[in-house]
Amino acid sequence: VATNTLKAMAIEPDLRRPIIGNKVGGLSGKALKPVSLRAVWDLYPQLDIPIIASGGIYNARDVLEYAMAGANAFQVGTAVMHEGWGVFGAIEDDLAAWLDGEQCTLEDVRGAAQN
Repeated sequence: VATNTLKAMAIEPDLRRPIIGNKVGGLSGKALKPVSLRAVWDLYPQLDIPIIASGGIYNARDVLEYAMAGANAFQVGTAVMHEGWGVFGAIEDDLAAWLDGEQCTLEDVRGAAQN
C-alpha cells in the first residue's frame, strides 16, 4: 500500500481546543489523494511488486489516475462512508465504460503517465 492516513488535527478557535477527542487523527479521503498519487508515481519505476493505491478514490477517474501513475489495485474507504456501498458498482460500471470507449484495458493504461 503506497500510503495511509497522514497525522492531522483541527482546532476549534471558539472552544480553544482540538475538535477531535483524541486531539489528533488521520487525514484521509480526497485531501490525501495528491500526496498518495505522488507516492504511487514515485514508487512505480522503483518496484517490481504490485502497488495498492489508497486515498481519495471516489470514482472511475480517480482509479484511472492512480493506474496511470502505476497502481495495480485500488483501496476505497472514505468514499464508502460518504456514498455507501453502491460506490463500488458505480466505479466498476464507469471504469468499464471508459475502458470500452478507449478500446483498452486497465493494464494498457497502467503507468501510462510515466512516459
